[in-house]
Amino acid sequence: MKWARVEQAGQVHFGQVRGARILLGDGDPIVGQWTAGVEVDLASVKLLVPVWPRTFYAAGFNYADHVIEQARIAGTKPNIPEKPDIGYRANNALIASGEAIVKPTDAGELFQYEGELVAVIGRTARHVSEAEALAYVFGYTIGNDVSERTWQNSDRTLWRAKNTDTFSPMGPWIETDVDLAALTTTVRLNGRQVISFKTNNMLFGVARYISAMSRYLTLYPGDVIWMGAEGDAENMVPGDVCEVEISGIGTLSNPVVAEG
Repeated sequence: MKWARVEQAGQVHFGQVRGARILLGDGDPIVGQWTAGVEVDLASVKLLVPVWPRTFYAAGFNYADHVIEQARIAGTKPNIPEKPDIGYRANNALIASGEAIVKPTDAGELFQYEGELVAVIGRTARHVSEAEALAYVFGYTIGNDVSERTWQNSDRTLWRAKNTDTFSPMGPWIETDVDLAALTTTVRLNGRQVISFKTNNMLFGVARYISAMSRYLTLYPGDVIWMGAEGDAENMVPGDVCEVEISGIGTLSNPVVAEG
């Protein structure tokens, strides 16, 4: 089932996406409190970020080829992780599918996309085993972890390289019926495929991350975990449109514009 968070007539609703229609309702399905209302055309509502997370987590380097490529850019030796590492992102960077990624005036040429699977937590999780971890996932959506690589390699933290306003597109909705082993992630720039990979070909999968994280911290319904990106990336420039598609979930699409 696809759950979207939308705005209609100034009101925010969660709704079930049914092809070209959406069944709007009241409440939050992630915490199991939602009541169905009216069904309308999907085109008549505005898609919002599908969940506004209490905490926004991001997996560290989680695909081998991406580790190698980022080491090449930084001029360092690749260091393949031996265990899951988690970081954080800032909610201010979140935008919905269709909204514009804004490239700051002082951003450099290395302004790049990262197409990622996003796990949305649906149950409070603490000290969860890897075997039971996926039962704590409500569903999955798509993220684009926009990155300014010059800042990433020169700043002591990722505060602006990955957390500048508009640098975290997420959407278009949450899919609850997902077979992780069957997913393929494809990124297109202006309609041209620039990378495609098996989504679940991670160094550490969703279950491993949830189990490792829950040993030290509590995951709450609505928290999101961005699971990392694979491979090399091309540079984006104003005027581009970046699409991240994950089979069985949907397509996240965002234009790139210059800061005005």
